[in-house]
Formats: sequence, structure tokens, C-alpha cells
Amino acid sequence: MIYLGIIEDDAVVRETLVDFFRQQPDFTCLLSAGSVEEFLLQWEPDLVLDVVLSDIGLPGKSGIKGIPLLKKRAPGCQVIMLTVYDDPEKLFQALCAGANGYLLKHTPLLKIKEGLLTAMEGGAPMSPGIAAKVVAYFHPKTSNSLEEKITPREAQVLRAVEEGLTNKEIAIRLSISLETVKSHIKNIYQKLEVNSRHLLIKGGFGKTVHPPK
Repeated sequence: MIYLGIIEDDAVVRETLVDFFRQQPDFTCLLSAGSVEEFLLQWEPDLVLDVVLSDIGLPGKSGIKGIPLLKKRAPGCQVIMLTVYDDPEKLFQALCAGANGYLLKHTPLLKIKEGLLTAMEGGAPMSPGIAAKVVAYFHPKTSNSLEEKITPREAQVLRAVEEGLTNKEIAIRLSISLETVKSHIKNIYQKLEVNSRHLLIKGGFGKTVHPPK
């Protein structure tokens, strides 16, 4: 059995989470509150919590400032942030403060549960977009690094893809075969560590390289 606590100032969100986890056979929600201060005040000395799911934007102390207080109260307790903030600054403030995971509020309830189970197994649950920010932070795709990876021809293909051209249109523009275009795109995927045209366009990598005129 996993003993859970929830800190969330939005009463509707808090009750939704409480009701959901109370219906899960492997969870028991023992404590919920609308602020860090209220949560700590209600946390009886003999109450054992395995994991706390906490918002960041709270009245009084923020969820980030609450992390070390929760950890001091129960060093073995896993603290998972559940928040609307997806900016890198909040993310790394939370991780540096000791958060064990970082989930966004639009995460489906079953995925939140899966994340808490992951944390209890020693993992660090993160929403996909958040995990991508962590990877980008430690492996930044700078202009110089991209230009070192991408050949001049691949840069031309990359720009064309981001303009929305089809493979056939790219082949006509660059006067190369359709198979050559496909080969270039495959190489670009590998070098930029993406696996779809959508991610390639969304990443805006072409703006940081300068193909020949």
C-alpha cells in the first residue's frame, strides 16, 4: 500500500485527485490540504507518507519552497510536483530543491498514478514535454554544434522541410533524386535525434544553420 498526501489549492482539482486515488486499490490518500503550511500543520507525527503530490503555485510558501520542508519531515518521502508551469526555470528550481518528479496538470489521472508508482520504484516521473526540456538542457543544440553536424546539402533539405515542401518538391528544387532526398532526411533525423517530420519542423533547427545560397 502506498500512503499519499496531496497539496493543491484548487479545491476542485484537489478533490478530483483525492477521489481518484481513494478508488485505487494500491493507494491510500491520508492527507490533503490547500497549502504547504496547512499540510504540515495537519501532518501528525505518527502519520507515515510515502509520496506527496504537490502544486507549485500555492498561497503562502510555494510548492518549491515546501519541498525541503517535506523532506525534512520525512526524508524518505517522494515529492512529485503537479503543476501548470512548464518553463525550465521552475522545473530546475524544483529538481534542485529535491523534487523526485515533475508532472503537468493536463496529465491524465492514470498517467499521474503511473508516475507515482515509477517514483516509488526509484524512477523520476516527468511529463514528455518536461523530459524533453531536461534533455535539451544537458544537450543543447547550439548553432555551432548543428553546423558541425549538418552538411551544406542537408541544411538545404532541412530548410525546405521546415518550409513545408514535400520530398518530391525538395527533389525538384535541389535538382536531386527523390531517393537522395529521403537519404538526407534520414541522416538529419539521426543527427538531430528526432523521429518524425513534425518534430523536425517544431524544433526550428533550420533557423540555426546557414545553407549555401
